[in-house]
Amino acid sequence: MGLLGIGAFAKAARLSPKALRLYDELGLLTPAHVDPATGYRRYAPGQLEQARLVAWLRRIGMPLARIRTVCALPPDAAAQEVRSFWAQVEADIAGRRDLAAFLVDHLTRKDPAMTSTTGTPATPLGIRYAALSDTGLVRESNQDAAFAGSRVLAVADGFGPSGGPASAAAIDVFKRLQSEPVPAGDLLNSLAEAADRAGAAVRNVAAADPAPGAVGTTLTAMLWTGSQLALVHIGDSRAYLLRDSELFRITHDHTQVQALVDEGRLTQEEAASHPQRALLLRALCGEAGGTGSDGIGSGPGGAGPGLGGRADLRLHDAAAGDRYLLCSDGLSAVVPEDRIVHVLAGAPDPETAVRELVGLAREFGAPDNVSCVVADVG
Repeated sequence: MGLLGIGAFAKAARLSPKALRLYDELGLLTPAHVDPATGYRRYAPGQLEQARLVAWLRRIGMPLARIRTVCALPPDAAAQEVRSFWAQVEADIAGRRDLAAFLVDHLTRKDPAMTSTTGTPATPLGIRYAALSDTGLVRESNQDAAFAGSRVLAVADGFGPSGGPASAAAIDVFKRLQSEPVPAGDLLNSLAEAADRAGAAVRNVAAADPAPGAVGTTLTAMLWTGSQLALVHIGDSRAYLLRDSELFRITHDHTQVQALVDEGRLTQEEAASHPQRALLLRALCGEAGGTGSDGIGSGPGGAGPGLGGRADLRLHDAAAGDRYLLCSDGLSAVVPEDRIVHVLAGAPDPETAVRELVGLAREFGAPDNVSCVVADVG
């Protein structure tokens, strides 16, 4: 079969001629021949497979720049890139689902029929808090940052050559929320804006580094309002809630291994010992849309392809007796969960809890920096 005109090729590939012209301009699908006089494009039949692949990737919403990357990879690597992209999509959908649930709950509470008629104001709640960060027993420097205040709790785990300054810069942005007035109905917007500012602060730090795309940080932070805790999260640091002696993880790891668990390709037990369990899919990174593909990162896994993405946002109703833990993976990836529960359930106050948790990490070898924030609601 000879070369196909753009109309016949578009029909066979189920693409429009306009799409083919765009893909040619972007270098995604270059015609086999272009008439120098008329500019008419002709395609080889063998190009149909790539054209269909581009069409399929567009149908799942993959950006054209990332499609170019996929098309340049061998089949196994291309398949892995598609898995990574779809894991990010599903994580984003989960975040939007949580936000939708919050909005339904928020609007329901504004329904006059649901409003209490007793006129008795709710008892105000307060928090006690403590933070501790430790270099550990293996690393030469501490790239973690932790902060606990009357309104803000935050942990960040930096990576790359300037990981320490990157995590500190992100935390500094959230410290400012201590003194900034935040309307109760605008908590999530305020956190989203703070996360954007933290990302800009990380990029400013990375700009001075010889490898800015290799610099970034995770971030897990909570903003206290007196009855609720608003959560912002990106990366593999974690937030937990201990309520009635039961521990709940309230964040979702943005890692390649967690994506494989979500897809049913790994069990939680296999994920715990996977050699790339720290390979991040999302973080505040040194370049907007940076790839982090050099493999420098937090822990042994580093930064995965396409590193970046938006932070998860959630809102939690607090109850007297709740105990919250925010920690870097220097704790959660090293100390068994039952030991963490034992300390959280038994420590009499947050100061004791953070000291004992860091001590536990050191008992287990502390191969990474370890940071903990504990807050009690009462």
